[in-house]
Amino acid sequence: MLTIVIIAVIVVAAVAVLVVGRGRIRDGGGRGLKHRFGPEYDRAVVDHNGDTKAAERELGERVKQHGSLMEQPLPAEARARYTAQWADIQEQFIDSPQKAVTEADALLARLAKDRGFPGEQFEQQFAALSVHHAAQVPGYRSMHTAARGQSATEEMREAMVEARSLFEALVAEHATDFDLHSPPPPEGRLA
Repeated sequence: MLTIVIIAVIVVAAVAVLVVGRGRIRDGGGRGLKHRFGPEYDRAVVDHNGDTKAAERELGERVKQHGSLMEQPLPAEARARYTAQWADIQEQFIDSPQKAVTEADALLARLAKDRGFPGEQFEQQFAALSVHHAAQVPGYRSMHTAARGQSATEEMREAMVEARSLFEALVAEHATDFDLHSPPPPEGRLA
């Protein structure tokens, strides 16, 4: 009888460990979230005053809400239009940096929406983008901040350069899944 009870306890404990373990793997767990989100994971921890559990809950919620999102294809004519608009904005930067950054921020928001990323507000759209383009979103955040504030010209230039990697990922012919093993596209200089 005692042997049966011990075996039953061991089986129940093993099942509990397995269920909890699978839940953490499915949700990404701490390590999985850190790997998936990269610098965004660290930023979430800072935003939660060092509380990694709270940061992981937030990032896990992002994955639950937006992880199954499928990026919509971008027609060739739309891709060409966005590419031309981005080039115009980069040229405009020389004469009017603040206006260029503001327009680039709005262009990225429209492009993200056209690719199927939900959100009428920046934070909601950013959350969805961060699940699929974690390596590129820090530049978008920097540009959005620069578009809303009084940044120095060099800060605005750096924000535009950093945000270009997200633009390039979104305007690409085929939607791609996140891949933190690949570095973001090389940063170029603004014209």
